[in-house]
Amino acid sequence: MKKFVTLVLALTLAFALTACGGNNKELELTIFAAASMQEALTEIGENYRKDHLNITLTFNFDSSGTLKTQIEEGSVCDVFISAGQKQMDQLAEENFLLEGSRFDLLENKVALAVPEGNPADIGSYDDLKSALEAGTVLLAMGNSDVPVGQYTQKIFDYWGLEEGLAVSGCLTYGSNVKEVTAQVAERVVDCGIIYGTDAFSAGLTVVDTATEEMCGQVIYPAAVLAGSGHSDEAQAFLDYVRSPSGAAVLENMGFSPLR
Repeated sequence: MKKFVTLVLALTLAFALTACGGNNKELELTIFAAASMQEALTEIGENYRKDHLNITLTFNFDSSGTLKTQIEEGSVCDVFISAGQKQMDQLAEENFLLEGSRFDLLENKVALAVPEGNPADIGSYDDLKSALEAGTVLLAMGNSDVPVGQYTQKIFDYWGLEEGLAVSGCLTYGSNVKEVTAQVAERVVDCGIIYGTDAFSAGLTVVDTATEEMCGQVIYPAAVLAGSGHSDEAQAFLDYVRSPSGAAVLENMGFSPLR
């Protein structure tokens, strides 16, 4: 009889523990983030998982314009971090964002990077402007729907350069900042306009950084999606990204966290 009672108690305890464990069941958060955040968010995600074993983080890195379109077309997404305000503004207007969850996360810089050896001897944005006007340089930049491409176009507008540059053979394009970075790293072009963080990650030389007057501030907004099935957990992850632990990783990668 004593053995029977012991067995019943053991089974009851096991059932209770299983029931409690149900509150910590595995859940998946899907984070859509600008391609320029790949290295930083991957490291932050690995650190976050150490203390949140029940949460799986699935990242989708691409241009902010592409990610915005995927969200609009119904892709499952809990968190969106954009490299530009434009894409986040559009999603806000379409009521895709969880009210009150949006904030500005960090700042990046628009860098002029050159491949090893600097074959065209480009040492500054002024050098680039002169070379573009003379048609003696091949520059890699982002497409018009990519934030880094939009910042580049602002620089061209600041300089008063005409759109004819595209036809003159001076420009090549990438569908996100990683593609532009790869063209510079592989020495396919003479230089490229990318983010300072991507130049850092790829080990490229930055010869100049655009001023705010040239292209504005490069602010990355973040938000939880209104359609998230795990909005509390999504917000908790974003809170971790901007915590001292997350900010340390961002700073190591060249970002300037906003507090």
